Amino acid sequence: MTVTVGEDLASTLRREVDGEVRFDTSSRALWASDASNYRIVPLGVVLPRSKEGLIAAVATCAAHGVAVIARGGGTSTGGQAVGPGVVIDCSRYLDHVVSIDPERRLATVEPGIILDSLQKVARAHGLAFGPDPSTHDRCTLGGMIGNNACGAHSLRFGKTDDNVESLEVLTYDGTRLLAGAGLSGGDSPAAAAIESSLSRLVATYGEDLRRAFAPVLPRRVSGYGLQHLLPEHGPNLARALVGTEGTCVSLLEATVRLVRLPPVRALVVLAFPDVYAAASFVPTLLPLEPLTIEGIDQRVVALSEAAGRRGSNELLGEGGAWLLVEVGGDSTAEAEAEGRRLVENLRDSLTPGSARVVGELLEQRAIWRIREDGAGLATRLPGGGEAFPGFEDAAVPPEQLASYLKGFDALLADHGRRGVHYGHYGEGCVHIRVDFDFRSERGVSDFRRFIEDGADLVVAHGGSLSGEHGDGQARSELLHKMYPPSVLQAFGAFKAAFDPTSAMNPGRIVEARPIDADLRITPKPFAISPRTTLALSHDGGDLGAATRRCVGVGRCRRIDGGGMCPSYQVTRDEAHSTRGRARLLAEMLDGEVIRDGWQSSEVAEALDLCLACKACKSDCPVGVDMAAYKAEFLSRHYRRRLRPASHYSLGFLPLWARLGSLAPRLASALATSPRLRALRRLGGVDPTRVLPGLARRSFRAASRDYSAAPPPSGVVREKVLLFPDTFSNFFEPQVASGAREVLEAAGYEVVLPEGPVCCGLTWYTTGQFKMARRVLRRTLRSLGVALEDGMRVVTMEPSCASMLAEDAPELFGEPRHRNLREAAERLAGRVVSFGALLADGAPEGLSLEGAVYAQVHCHEQAGSGFAREAALLGALGASLRTSTGCCGLAGNFGIETEHREVSEAVARAGVLDALSHGVAGEVVLADGFSCRTQIRGLSGRDARHLAEVLAEQLHRAKAPELEQEL
Repeated sequence: MTVTVGEDLASTLRREVDGEVRFDTSSRALWASDASNYRIVPLGVVLPRSKEGLIAAVATCAAHGVAVIARGGGTSTGGQAVGPGVVIDCSRYLDHVVSIDPERRLATVEPGIILDSLQKVARAHGLAFGPDPSTHDRCTLGGMIGNNACGAHSLRFGKTDDNVESLEVLTYDGTRLLAGAGLSGGDSPAAAAIESSLSRLVATYGEDLRRAFAPVLPRRVSGYGLQHLLPEHGPNLARALVGTEGTCVSLLEATVRLVRLPPVRALVVLAFPDVYAAASFVPTLLPLEPLTIEGIDQRVVALSEAAGRRGSNELLGEGGAWLLVEVGGDSTAEAEAEGRRLVENLRDSLTPGSARVVGELLEQRAIWRIREDGAGLATRLPGGGEAFPGFEDAAVPPEQLASYLKGFDALLADHGRRGVHYGHYGEGCVHIRVDFDFRSERGVSDFRRFIEDGADLVVAHGGSLSGEHGDGQARSELLHKMYPPSVLQAFGAFKAAFDPTSAMNPGRIVEARPIDADLRITPKPFAISPRTTLALSHDGGDLGAATRRCVGVGRCRRIDGGGMCPSYQVTRDEAHSTRGRARLLAEMLDGEVIRDGWQSSEVAEALDLCLACKACKSDCPVGVDMAAYKAEFLSRHYRRRLRPASHYSLGFLPLWARLGSLAPRLASALATSPRLRALRRLGGVDPTRVLPGLARRSFRAASRDYSAAPPPSGVVREKVLLFPDTFSNFFEPQVASGAREVLEAAGYEVVLPEGPVCCGLTWYTTGQFKMARRVLRRTLRSLGVALEDGMRVVTMEPSCASMLAEDAPELFGEPRHRNLREAAERLAGRVVSFGALLADGAPEGLSLEGAVYAQVHCHEQAGSGFAREAALLGALGASLRTSTGCCGLAGNFGIETEHREVSEAVARAGVLDALSHGVAGEVVLADGFSCRTQIRGLSGRDARHLAEVLAEQLHRAKAPELEQEL
């Protein structure tokens, strides 16, 4: 048998490297793309667990003559983190702060540490790392050093190269250097040879470098920072290596400088009629030395609103464009006073009412989120259409910014393209996503012409092709427009001093790959049809367009905060991030690496740990709905095939519950008896799970004997229909009865459906669409009269509300289902949760004073949100705290045998951690049946539905009246 280079290399790496070595199909597909337009399938991937493992990985690749590509969070928009050879990803294990010296304001870190993780450690000493890109919660320090990242506050604190003290690095041939001030990196002969090469470089090209790097441009990131080799700038080898994008050395450790930030900040929001007026105002602001000056326009705000961030316009106020100017102080009062002073200094330059100071922290965060999500939001243009990086972050002198923006908008018009721009206006850096057409040969040709014309525009304004994200494959080929041949020769000599064989991230900066080669999206047809069974109405029923929503910004890779993505937060595996799953689905459609289409085991394995929590639909800036994509995949994957046992047991739960209600004691005994664990295992149910039993009498059955109470005022406020879902009907009827009682006490006339109802969720999530449609068709018939009368449909279970309000219409996408789709859409517009409806007016005298913890259901957080429920609880006197951390049960997911470990890990990181910070006597609310089940099973705490708690309070409020009557 012939042994290929890849097989021999993989075998040696597994033997020599302390770390994970992945040469499997799934990993090669996952690491083939970053957040750029480019895709290059690597030979394999190494995730070193230690510095020694990283060194061994490079040595093994060198011995085999294989290229090395360094990777951090994979958020590079220029294509720096993809390439041929072996990808060495440090983000999984090499993610620690090695040491911190508060007195000297220094921190030594491993290359894979996330910026926010460093900030958390530094914050304990009142310090921070100054540069802070919008990807701060998932980008790594190694990646920031590779790209010379900047961020919003580089206006005050400089770029990454301004904040690096020293770098411990490794060359391809195994030379270890400690680069810092000076040109020397050590005492070895190899280090001396590098120092000698650099000295010759300075002697040969020094004057050319001085001319090329003058005048100083705040955001000159393109090319190598060879100005740091000049005597008047140090020299400083560490700073010269910042921004080399892994083309010269591998980073082992970095010692960086920390800064002291103002403890409190205020935000001054300045409104302008358009972006040109905003840009023209920047030079007026610069002498006031604010912490940052960021710019956005109405198009970004419109995208934020379209993504479900209601209130974005109100946050910013009237205007067509805004500058976000941040100032600081030692207290809120001092920061706000500083903001007012800034506005006062500008009084003669501003129009009345165009400035306001925001001191409240939550409001500041909401405004900043609009700006930070720009990279994702701008991938979907107002009115529809996809947009991509490619001309992502050029920078010009701030005094040239307005002229540049006018020229750029004219360029867009000349090429018939659209785009949304925003950016770091204080430093003249503009981010833009453009609606390039990569699906046609002509579109790719137009892409190249646009990029070349754009580069000419930047250079004509004295700017840099990259102002933050580096060159990668997106800009390296264009460096000749920005630098003279002698400087390009100096770049080549610099790389050769460290990497004479061009094995380190080849094709970037030096000997550049063409900007229109290796594109991730190409004109070639898909290997399988991207048309979906679900409507996927926001993407035209095209799974290809749906997966292209993911441009790799990586917000799903956050490990602290937010709901997305629960499984990634506990596994830290790229395959279990929303981005990873989207990329595997895209690779499945492409068919080059993943060749089994809908039968792909790689895609099935990645989707297996998706909890279908829908957090990505709201947390992802572009609304990637992985729960829907998973359902579509399962529908195709198991078409005419035997399904997992849990699809028949748990997927058919509403049917089994209905049948079991005929003999509830027997059914509960069969489901919960420890003696029948083998039967549960046969059904794919974890035998260690304590399952809830059926109620002795269902809510619907008990309702036959129920007589409605008259409204307290004698006047019916509104007639509403209560939707008795499977859980509140068969398992916990006290929830439904409590909801009805409280609503009636609030003046509502409550009616029930004419026949049995079910939202069909369990069939939908397991991809059993035919059965889900059948169930929904019956439900729509049962609700027919209520829908015709315009009644609102009150739900108690958040997952049912989400299914009815969002997913049900998507099941009826085919023309033959048009009438059913229209009915489902009418129903979707009528759905309201119990708590949201009650927020319009709770029963008089109802109180809920004391500590209350609310576990917000994932589907609720992703859909309607919890704001109205929170307002209700606040009005009732509750001292409320909430959590959006996932419970980990997620319907079928946590009940299935193979998911128990991940389910419990998600719970520990989410709801269990939140519960541990509670106070004695705190009431635990959880409207989701899964959430209540998980909390009871893993914490021993009782968790109840809001309707139960309010009904109990109602009874207590009525007790004195009853006693008086007696």
